[in-house]
Amino acid sequence: MPELITPQGNQSISAILFDKDGTLLQFVSLWGSWSECFLGQFTRQLQQRGLEFPAQHRPSLLGTIHDAEGRITDYDRNGPLAMGTMSDLYAILCWQGYLLGLSWAESMELVDHCRREADAMLERSRPVLPLPGLLRFLDDCAASGILLAVVTADETAAAENHLRWLGIRDYFSVVIGTDQAERGKPFPDMVLLACTRLGVQPAAAAVIGDTNGDMRMSKAAGAAVAIGITGEADAAGVDSDADVGVILPDADILVQSYTELSIRRNAR
Repeated sequence: MPELITPQGNQSISAILFDKDGTLLQFVSLWGSWSECFLGQFTRQLQQRGLEFPAQHRPSLLGTIHDAEGRITDYDRNGPLAMGTMSDLYAILCWQGYLLGLSWAESMELVDHCRREADAMLERSRPVLPLPGLLRFLDDCAASGILLAVVTADETAAAENHLRWLGIRDYFSVVIGTDQAERGKPFPDMVLLACTRLGVQPAAAAVIGDTNGDMRMSKAAGAAVAIGITGEADAAGVDSDADVGVILPDADILVQSYTELSIRRNAR
């Protein structure tokens, strides 16, 4: 069985299950673009109806971090954009329209319009970028015979598109979106389903993700190890905003990027 080599020890595994956004794809590049487009449309559509969405509430709405010009520069790893399903996000936005005076039906129509605009923008621009070291790591996994899957809070069709845009879809035997499971993260359903389809036990699989929902999902499913990707945060302690250990308290191992991970192919 191949070994996953990490800074905090090695783990014999047969499969690796990856979250998608913030784990395979750079989160802000994709979802920052989508959110800026969506929120811009949302604000303009409300204004056309004589309603004003307070600018100061934008960051708390989906869990995004904005610069002085309002551009999205980061995200809350424990917020709805990072951990929620698309249905969760649409419900949050519908509720805002309702609070501002729209009927629920009008709010649903407004949100659907904004969603279509934001999705079309993504299709045109395809703003997907891999995390540092990802492509080398996927090549090493493929060469070692480790089975790979994606378990994402996104819907399956969208996830498939994003993986194809980045040119990495063929690495994965299975892609599980939240629409395929009864419960999304932090519940174990997607990991259990992915392992069933791969033909491996959860105890022989590693889970890699960027939110504590991923870590809790891994633990609930009985996976071998839960690895948290911290990005530019200091894997040993603190980033510019928060203690990573607080953000990902259920991770077994923290790494900044895939440059800290490697595969050892054991001789038969």
